[in-house]
Amino acid sequence: MSHSYILYLHGFNSSPQSFKAQCSQQWLAKYYPNMDLAIPALHYSPAVAMERLEREYFAGGDRPLGVIGSSLGGYYAAYLHHRYGVSSALINPAVRPYDLLEDYLGINKNLYTGEEYVLEPRHMDELLALDSPSPTIGERIYTLVQTGDATLNYREAALKFAHCALWVQSGGSHEFEDFERVLPSIVNFFLSSTIQK
Repeated sequence: MSHSYILYLHGFNSSPQSFKAQCSQQWLAKYYPNMDLAIPALHYSPAVAMERLEREYFAGGDRPLGVIGSSLGGYYAAYLHHRYGVSSALINPAVRPYDLLEDYLGINKNLYTGEEYVLEPRHMDELLALDSPSPTIGERIYTLVQTGDATLNYREAALKFAHCALWVQSGGSHEFEDFERVLPSIVNFFLSSTIQK
C-alpha cells in the first residue's frame, strides 16, 4: 500500500465480512478517506495465519499505522505488537485462546464462508507459541472490553493489559455493542503513536 493504512484482524470463525470489520471500513472511508483498511481473511491454522500476516504486512517497510484485533484477532494483534512494536487496539481480546478453543476441537464451519475444517490439538500448540507477555507501562496497546461479554472473561484482558490504555464499559456483549463510537478514539490512538515516535 502506498499510504497510511490500518490492519484489521477478525476473530475465530469470522471473516472480513464481519460487522466490526465492515463498520471500520465504512467509518474510515467516511472520516479518513486517505487511509486504507486491510482486512485479510485469516486461516484457521494460527501458524499459517501469522506467517501470512508477517509476510504480507511486516516483512517490508510499508507497515500498518496500527492493528485492530477482535477476540482471537486481538490475541494476534498483541503478538504483533510484542514482536514488531506496532500500535494495537484490542477489542474484547482473547487472552488464553489455546484453552478456550479446546472445546472446539474437531469439525468446525466458518459462520460467514461456510468453509468446513478440522481444528486439531496442534493448533492449540500453535496458539500457545504466539502467546505474548503482559505489556509494561507506556507500551502502545489500547484495550477495549465490555463487561457483558459472555464468550470471554473481560477480567483476564483487563488484568493482562492493566498497564496500558484500558477502556472498560459496563454491559455490552462479545460483539462489542456500539462499536462505531469507539473508532474515533482508536484512530486517534494510532495517530498519536505516530507523533510520539
